[in-house]
Amino acid sequence: MNSHAVYTLLDLVGTFVFAISGAVAARQRRLDLFGIVVIAFMVACGGGIVRDLCIGAIPPAGLSNWHYLATALAASAVTILAYPQVRRLRQPVLFFDAIGLGLFAVSGAQKSLVHSHNAELAILLGIVSAVGGGVMRDVVLSRVPAILERDIYASAALLGASVQVGFSYAGWTDWWTPWFATLACVLVRLASLRYGWRLPIFQGKSAAETHDHR
Repeated sequence: MNSHAVYTLLDLVGTFVFAISGAVAARQRRLDLFGIVVIAFMVACGGGIVRDLCIGAIPPAGLSNWHYLATALAASAVTILAYPQVRRLRQPVLFFDAIGLGLFAVSGAQKSLVHSHNAELAILLGIVSAVGGGVMRDVVLSRVPAILERDIYASAALLGASVQVGFSYAGWTDWWTPWFATLACVLVRLASLRYGWRLPIFQGKSAAETHDHR
């Protein structure tokens, strides 16, 4: 399998699992069939569409390539038909979201590199590809986006994109490199959920403490 086929596979698998996470979230909010499909497609393709617009890949693959819509529809159908089984997974939205996060961070970074952009932009757009759809989902469903919370979310995408770009600049373009970068991102994200890892916060002095020092 050549490198182009590997990254296309990454993109489509990421589309599928992200669409499942979106469909599950929509199902949990008791949306109708149309709402489930819309949210699934938004999560699956939203970040990739933003990435393609930024790198000048117009029209975006998520809109011009029917495989992405078909994949989102298939994921929606699987979620609707097998929802009782999907619900047995502990926090299924977060599980599928973690897998999609790694897949899209890597494929997004690689696509930016293919379009002759530098390492910094490739990493940034890898993150955008990974978190964009999830942000859209959370905003539409009136939830606080994970990227704005203390969770290891965008940071995990940063790791996956950085590892992939590092491999590319080192000349390591074997079939296993994107899977390794994806696994690094997914494992960090899942470990943060399992062990409660959080980013630090910086708190200023409270009003009472400030008053005491006057």
